[in-house]
Amino acid sequence: MVVNDTVKHQLAALPKADLHVHLDGSVKPETVLDLAARKGIQLPANTAEGLLPYMQVTDECESLVEYLSKFQFVLRFMQDAESIERIAFELIEQAAAENVIYMEVRFGPHLHTSEGLTHDDAIAAALRGLKRGEERFGVATGLIVICMRHEPETVNREVIAAALRFQGQGVVAVDLAGDEAGYPAALFHELFRPARESGMPVTIHAGEAAGAANIEEAVTGLGAWRLGHGVRLKEDGRVLALVRERGIPLEMCPLSNMQTKAVPGWASYPLRDYLRQGLKVTVNTDNRTVSDTTMTKEYAMLMAQCGLTVEEIAATIRNSLDAAFAEPSKREALKARLQSVCEELGIAL
Repeated sequence: MVVNDTVKHQLAALPKADLHVHLDGSVKPETVLDLAARKGIQLPANTAEGLLPYMQVTDECESLVEYLSKFQFVLRFMQDAESIERIAFELIEQAAAENVIYMEVRFGPHLHTSEGLTHDDAIAAALRGLKRGEERFGVATGLIVICMRHEPETVNREVIAAALRFQGQGVVAVDLAGDEAGYPAALFHELFRPARESGMPVTIHAGEAAGAANIEEAVTGLGAWRLGHGVRLKEDGRVLALVRERGIPLEMCPLSNMQTKAVPGWASYPLRDYLRQGLKVTVNTDNRTVSDTTMTKEYAMLMAQCGLTVEEIAATIRNSLDAAFAEPSKREALKARLQSVCEELGIAL
């Protein structure tokens, strides 16, 4: 489908939601330059453009493991509360610039404890940044706390406990991320029990670097309310039917999925088929800096490469707002904003 000027205007004007975006994958190169200068850290380049090869993947990225390596570069600049708060605030600023009205930001607090911060310290700093961004730019936000697959169980249990201490104070869910193929969902059945018992929503990275069996484990064993990516769901019709029947939303991230080689190319990307089969598909950025993307860019690529219509793009936004880990009244208010703009733009929703 040709993305002409009229469609570009519609995509820019649509209120957007991003349910799957990593804080440490969305750091601005300009911010790294500033933080490095303040901390006296030597960088391999002295311009924002020069830092991009260390922070961003290219089309030559060969796997999820290679993709994840880009995060190591920025983590050294995210070991104090002030920096975490700043980066969270700037992420909301980026989102507001393209008319995102709701965003759930996720991060693993244990990755930010090498210089003395506690899990609680890191979570509190991220929440302060999101709150300032919400107040400044009017973007409703929530924080998702990640457990990393490669960390010891004792550490991940501490992360879950910390997340629960902030339940109702901005933390809206817990997640499992990292090397999916190396650490399958079946290893983590008991980890999320405290979250389930407390009513804390669970979203699991599944079906990105491992197959449909990992998706089934995420749903039936870990109690996933949503699925991060879910690209490989199509490999098992029985599991696909399970996800559809339970109404479990998919947090799909098209450009990232291309870069991590979750699929070999756009011709085999299943998002449009999933949408038309009645699955609750949402579209997200995953990592704005690492993937060099925005919500608007994701939509335009889906239209150009997968033939989605602007009405189907709007439907994915509605799905995101339906799936948001937010109070029902907030979800309804956000959906009303989307409906109003769609009417103004002549988009059937």
